[in-house]
Amino acid sequence: PLPPTPLFWAERGAVLVSCALSCVGSVLLLCSQALWPELRTRPRQLLLYLSVSDLLSALSYSYGVLRDFQRSSWDCVLQGALSTFANTSSFFWTMAIALYLYLSIVRGSPTGSGLLWGFHAVSWGVPLAITVAAVALRKIGYDASNVSVGWCWVNLDAEDRLLWMLLTGKVWEMLAYVTLPVLYILIRKHINRAHAALSEYRPILPGAPALQPRSSIADKKLILIPIIFIFLRIWSTVRFILTLCNSPAVQNPVLVVLH
Repeated sequence: PLPPTPLFWAERGAVLVSCALSCVGSVLLLCSQALWPELRTRPRQLLLYLSVSDLLSALSYSYGVLRDFQRSSWDCVLQGALSTFANTSSFFWTMAIALYLYLSIVRGSPTGSGLLWGFHAVSWGVPLAITVAAVALRKIGYDASNVSVGWCWVNLDAEDRLLWMLLTGKVWEMLAYVTLPVLYILIRKHINRAHAALSEYRPILPGAPALQPRSSIADKKLILIPIIFIFLRIWSTVRFILTLCNSPAVQNPVLVVLH
């Protein structure tokens, strides 16, 4: 097995800054929802739940980095359980938002309270069940920062650690890499087809010329969503694969910071 990954203060500082920015963004979104009821649309509600997950992740990661775990302990397990639940929930809510947009824009399907409750059941329930099982079976613990950056996750001493690494995050992460681009590409194609159909009536619609730049901006934003998600998440997947291969590159400072 690989030796523990040393964490320098510069790396810890970068992680803490990232966590602080995540906390600020999540709190601002929570406050805007509380202060302005007119902003409480269904898509923003879903984004709110995603922000709650990200806030919990950032807080748990911050504690892990500051605590500097050297072995499994009760607070290591607690922090690992919280980050596992929040991080897995974040993946589910991210995919839920993409699925909601696909159903409402492309399929035109009704997106009432039933769908929202389904999202709640899956995005909170599945991560909770996985986390409870992992804690009960003592799979959460010290991971030597080889698949994290200071915080606890799946105990590297567990014989079936690969299975639990997948269940507690990586399989959902990889699923999101495929699902998000597919859904957003389908949404973009639908918008382009609708815009092409509308352009046939452009000569008789005085406001139609303004639709082209707006459509282009929307297309760019749709493309950026999966690209940004993959760019931010891919580094943890890279370190996960390197850890499985027992590669010393997992301790590369650049990868550690990007993780």
